[in-house]
Amino acid sequence: MEGMETTGTNLPALDHGRAAEFALMLHDAPEAHLGRAPVPVLAYEPRASLRERRDAFHGVYGAIVAHIGEPTIYGGSASGPNVRWRDARRTVLLHGTAHWALLSVHGTDELERAEHRSFAWGGGWSAVEPHDFDLLPYLWQLDRGGPGERPVERTGGRMASCLEHFESALELMLAAWVEQLPVQVGRDWAGFCLTSAADRGRQLQVSYALGDGLHVSVDDRDGEDSPERARMMHSRGWHSRDRGWWQAEFPEPERAETTEAARLALAELRARGTREPKELRARDVSCKDRGELLLPGLGIRH
Repeated sequence: MEGMETTGTNLPALDHGRAAEFALMLHDAPEAHLGRAPVPVLAYEPRASLRERRDAFHGVYGAIVAHIGEPTIYGGSASGPNVRWRDARRTVLLHGTAHWALLSVHGTDELERAEHRSFAWGGGWSAVEPHDFDLLPYLWQLDRGGPGERPVERTGGRMASCLEHFESALELMLAAWVEQLPVQVGRDWAGFCLTSAADRGRQLQVSYALGDGLHVSVDDRDGEDSPERARMMHSRGWHSRDRGWWQAEFPEPERAETTEAARLALAELRARGTREPKELRARDVSCKDRGELLLPGLGIRH
C-alpha cells in the first residue's frame, strides 16, 4: 500500500512523510478524527532493545515535529513515548505501546479527566497487591513552555504502597528515560535527588543523559575511607568512590542496567534505614534546568 511500511510485525504503518501529513491534519483540523482509533505510524521490531526503539522512533518524531513544530508537553510511559500538542480544545497525542507508535487526537478535557482517574484509582492498595505503574498513561512529563496551552491541573501521581513497588516504578522510569528522552530533548540530562526521612541530610542522586549514560551516586562523606567499608559498598553494587561519594555508572544502559540501577538505589536506602515509600522524596527534579519536569509515575512525593 502506498505510503505504508511494514516491519517484523507484518502489519502496516504510515511512512514518515505520510505520518507527518496526518499529524498536521489532526493538529489543524481535528474535528473529523475525534474519537477515532489511533493510527500506527511506526511498528517496533519484536524484542527490540531500548536503543533500537529509540532509534526507530527518532525518524518519525523528527518528521512530525518538522511539520507541526515542537510539542506542548514531552513525556513517556512504560510502554513508549507520550508526546502532546495541546490546547484547551484538542490534544494531538503521539504515544507508544509495546509494538507501535500511534497518532490520535482527543478532546483535551475528556482525555485528561480519564487520565487523572487512572492515577487516582487502581494500583496496589497494599504491598501484597500488584502495582500498575506499567499501565499508567505517562510516567514523566516535561513542560518547556512550547506552543499550545499547558494544563491548568496536574495529576498528583501514583504513590507506591511498598519499597518493592517503588523499586519497580524507578526501574520503569529509568528504562523510559533511556528510550525516550534523547529523541525528545537531545543530549540534555535529566535527574533527581532521593532523600529519606530515615536518614536525614543524605542524598542519593540519579541522572541520565545520552552522552553520559545512567549515573547513580550516594553521599558517604561521613563514612570511613577504609578497606572494610569499601568491601561493603562494593558488595552492595557500587563501582567507585570519589571525594566521599560512591558511584555506579552505566555508559550505555539497557534494560539490565536500569534494573541494576534501581536495585542498587533501593539496597542503599534499605541499608540506611528506609522502610516505607512515604519516607522518601524526590528533590531537585530537573531536565537541564529548563522547564518543569514531573515524575507522576515514580511512586513517591516530589
